[in-house]
Amino acid sequence: MATEKEAQGGLEWRVSVPEGSAAEMELESKWIHRARTWLIQLVMTVVSKVTSFGKKAGKIGADDPRKVIHGVKVGIALTLVSLFYYTRPLYDGVGGCALWAVMTVVVVFEFTVGGCLYKGINRAVATSTAGTLAVGIHWIASKSGEKVEPIILSSSVFLLASAATFSRFIPNIKARFDYGITIFILTFSLVAVSGYRVDELLRLAQVRICTIAIGIAICLVVCVLVRPVWAGQELHLLVSRNMDKLADSLEGLVEDYFMKDKKVEGEVSCSQRSQGYKNVLNSKASEDSQANLARWEPGHGKFGFKHPWSQYLKVGAAMRYCAYCMEALNGCINSEIQAPEHMKRHLRDVCMRLSLGSSKVLKEISSSVKSMKESRSIQVLVGEMNDAVEELQVALRSLPKQLTQSPAAAAEAATIEKRHCVPATTISLMEVMPLFTAVSLLIEVSERVGGVVDAVGTLATLACFEPIDHKKASSSVVPQDEESMKPSQEV
Repeated sequence: MATEKEAQGGLEWRVSVPEGSAAEMELESKWIHRARTWLIQLVMTVVSKVTSFGKKAGKIGADDPRKVIHGVKVGIALTLVSLFYYTRPLYDGVGGCALWAVMTVVVVFEFTVGGCLYKGINRAVATSTAGTLAVGIHWIASKSGEKVEPIILSSSVFLLASAATFSRFIPNIKARFDYGITIFILTFSLVAVSGYRVDELLRLAQVRICTIAIGIAICLVVCVLVRPVWAGQELHLLVSRNMDKLADSLEGLVEDYFMKDKKVEGEVSCSQRSQGYKNVLNSKASEDSQANLARWEPGHGKFGFKHPWSQYLKVGAAMRYCAYCMEALNGCINSEIQAPEHMKRHLRDVCMRLSLGSSKVLKEISSSVKSMKESRSIQVLVGEMNDAVEELQVALRSLPKQLTQSPAAAAEAATIEKRHCVPATTISLMEVMPLFTAVSLLIEVSERVGGVVDAVGTLATLACFEPIDHKKASSSVVPQDEESMKPSQEV
């Protein structure tokens, strides 16, 4: 064998290794391959997650550019306050306590002007009050002797911290001064405890209050002057948008219930539109927060200093009261038990007319709130909605007589039908009960829409909406009424 290979002009080197060494080399190669594969998968997973995160962040910034601007504003504020470290004269003025100005900017700066004012004023008042109180108690304790001094300081920390913490459970105080109470407890405890060890307590408290005031001033200047976002305006727009969603949702729900046999391609989009009432149900926390922050804001734009922000909460409550009924209506639509289609067709037109009338009322008051002008046609639209309710009630009374037959009459009709070979057309009351439920809920929704109209009317009075030009209103409404009366007179 070797001579043949030598004859071919080539030599072959052979190395003999133990069998165990070959197995180890094969095992090492497998581990290297697995590690390489795992490392590649890890890199690909990290890259995909970073890419998806970047897409989400880009979408958030594209949907609301104000959030990007808010990040820039925070950077500007921190850059300005950092000058107290980088500029020697400023650093000599405040010393090492410049860190308190940086901390103040970080914790006080908020997205809205109201949030910034809320935290800034609470922090300023709480810091000055706690600092003054701690200095006074420390002075009294220092005059009481070395043995009594720690007892007085410890007792004051215990009593004030306990009382302040308990006050956070009071609803009105928690809504407006929760952050300030937290800062009060923190500042008083730090000053009281450190004051027992530091001789220059008054100087320390003074410098800290000054640096915190500097941080609050920088926050307010940047937040108000650079593309301000007002909590009051956000609340105002939120309420008007919720009215539009409520109107679209009502139309979508009725279309889902009565027009399924006619709308097959648009059924998905209609269903998506009909779920807008859920946004109204979930907006209570946002409305409460924005109303609380709006109280701290000065007058801006169309909103005066004492704008009735609390009335917006009542309007929101009226809309949620209407949305709860829509949720029940949505349950009827998605129920497994459905009324016969020919019974739905009997009430379809009048129900569609009522939903359209209620939707017009909601959109009209939404436009009124958005523009802060009294509506010219709201009374006409409410009248049309009430007329549609009456028409629906009449249509309910005119349902087929088979529904009101007694059991004896139904049995007699069944025997006659058997004799003459006539197909039965009677319908049980249980089959039509889902239709009655949906119609009664629709009528209830229209009644609750009237409650939303009343709440918006009160808001218009308190907020001094721009009044109606009665000459233009009369010229635009009276001819419509006269034309609408002519057919009835002819009939």
